[in-house]
Amino acid sequence: MERIYINELKSHLNQPVYVQGFVENLRDSKTMAFIVLKDITNKVQITIDKESQKELFKIFKNLTPDSIISINGIVYKSEYVKLNGLEIIPENIHVESIAAPLPIQREDIPATKKKPGVQKSGIDDRLNYRWIDLRTERNQLLFKIQTEITNSMREFLISRNFIEIHTPKLIGTASESGADVFPVKYFDREAYLAQSPQFYKQMAMASGFERIFEVGPVFRAEKSYTNKHTTEFTGFDIEISYINSYKDIMKIEEEMIIFMLKNIKDKFGNMIKEHFGLDVVIPNSPFPVITLKELYKNLENEFGYIADKSEKLDLTTEAERLSYKWVQKHYNHEFLFITDYPAEKRAFYHMRNREQIPLGYDLIWKGVEITTGAQREHRYEYLKDQAAEKGLVEDVKFYLEFFKYGCPPHGGFGIGLDRLTMLLLGLSISEAMFLFRNPKRLTP
Repeated sequence: MERIYINELKSHLNQPVYVQGFVENLRDSKTMAFIVLKDITNKVQITIDKESQKELFKIFKNLTPDSIISINGIVYKSEYVKLNGLEIIPENIHVESIAAPLPIQREDIPATKKKPGVQKSGIDDRLNYRWIDLRTERNQLLFKIQTEITNSMREFLISRNFIEIHTPKLIGTASESGADVFPVKYFDREAYLAQSPQFYKQMAMASGFERIFEVGPVFRAEKSYTNKHTTEFTGFDIEISYINSYKDIMKIEEEMIIFMLKNIKDKFGNMIKEHFGLDVVIPNSPFPVITLKELYKNLENEFGYIADKSEKLDLTTEAERLSYKWVQKHYNHEFLFITDYPAEKRAFYHMRNREQIPLGYDLIWKGVEITTGAQREHRYEYLKDQAAEKGLVEDVKFYLEFFKYGCPPHGGFGIGLDRLTMLLLGLSISEAMFLFRNPKRLTP
């Protein structure tokens, strides 16, 4: 018999069904025994009559939580069953795998009159047994949501004539700045794990692809231990030709984010509220925009935050955090574009205006940076000079070749899928990823 998912059982009432999944709970009463079976779609109660189904009860007595079982039975509607009003009366139970006692506590158990409460294990212990931690309804919902984030952004771009590409992650030279890369042995020479697909996105512009995006792994050799940093994450990168300004890039990112959040709210808004306690807010368009200099001035005047002069070349972590308070106060908005960063803190390939200000931006969501975007310098001589200014001409020699034979004006941005998930659901980055990596964590 073909397997039925639990969320399909209502269309099979009073019929034989075949279901499979994890044992979530076991309960043995005086005359009946109950199994709560869970698959990726839902849960269902399996009801065993101890007197008339003695052989099945023998199997029940050997089961443990998180064991895997397959069941043939009849599905019935029942007003006495609290769990979705359905139960399966089994005809056969096949044990696929017996689970040993679990090494972690995945969720808090509140105290009762008879039993003290149990706290869930700490994040490090849960990450050590991540495959067990991921079995919870909350964590599985997280990755259904993340799937929709990716799918919505992909749908948005494909409907606007974007091409999806897949660029190499093993590269011959350190990308972008030459810093924060992982070297790897590549036969008789050294290679690096890609810090970004940036150079190859721009190669696609020189190839005449015009509009491209990529979803893929990104590696950063940063010794950071914050709740928003990781050494490997999934990047969503976009590049567009024939733009008139970096503001064209800001506009398409804004439209993409609104489209994605509308889909998330429609499909998962109620579940996000139930499991994560947050509302999905659809932002108004246009997103607020402020220069870096103006932002620091406003943070000083309104919140008393004074950054060192040297720190004002970039956005400090505290300024990031306060920017959310500021944009909420003045615009009742969760997003903020920040422009006009000095050239010292921007990549050499960002186009600059006559005052040598890079034509780019950061996008901040809920006080955390999610994007750096810019118009790129597509003119060979200008680009070569800007690379020389940062001492990178030899390192990026192959990249500069892309611009010698004609390249349209273009720009783009990169956005981290894991950080989007983190901010949407109010998590730390380690909880928002399938498997988290930092300088000390390389397993499982």
